Amino acid sequence: MDKVEYNLDQVDLQILRIMQQNARTNNADVARELGMAPSAILERVKKLEQKNVLLEYNARVNPEALDQKMLSFIFIKSHDNIGDQRIGLLLAEIPEVLEVHDIAGDDGYLIKVRTSDSGGLVDLMRNTLSQIDGIVSTRTTIVLETVKEDHKLVIP
Repeated sequence: MDKVEYNLDQVDLQILRIMQQNARTNNADVARELGMAPSAILERVKKLEQKNVLLEYNARVNPEALDQKMLSFIFIKSHDNIGDQRIGLLLAEIPEVLEVHDIAGDDGYLIKVRTSDSGGLVDLMRNTLSQIDGIVSTRTTIVLETVKEDHKLVIP
C-alpha cells in the first residue's frame, strides 16, 4: 500500500482547525480570521478536498431526537481470513451500525451501534447480525452514560 504524502503547511492546519470546529464557516470568515483573500482560502479548501484531507461536511444530530438512545459496542468474532473484509463490508451496510473497525486480537471486528432501546438491539442481533454467514460469536457492551463523544482530531 502506497503511503500518501499530504504536505500540510501551517495555513492548511489553521483552516482545518476552523472548519473542524464549525464546518459551516464560510470562506470569507476563514479568510478574515487568517488575514488572507477569500479566493486563496477557496483554492486551499478545494486542494484539501482533492487530496482527501477534508473528507466530508456533515451535521451532528442529537440521537435522542431520533429515538436512538441506546449506544452499544459489539465485538464480533468471525471466520474471515486475514485481509478478507467480506464480513466488515456487510456490517457497514447495516443502518444502525455507525462504525466498523477491523481489530487485532481474538475478535475480528468492533462495531458501534445505535438503537432505540434494548429491544431494538436484540432485534438487530437476532434478525440482522445472525444472518451474516461467518459470524461465530458476539460480545456486547451497552453504554450507560456517555461522558465524551467527539470526532474532532487533534490538529498540530
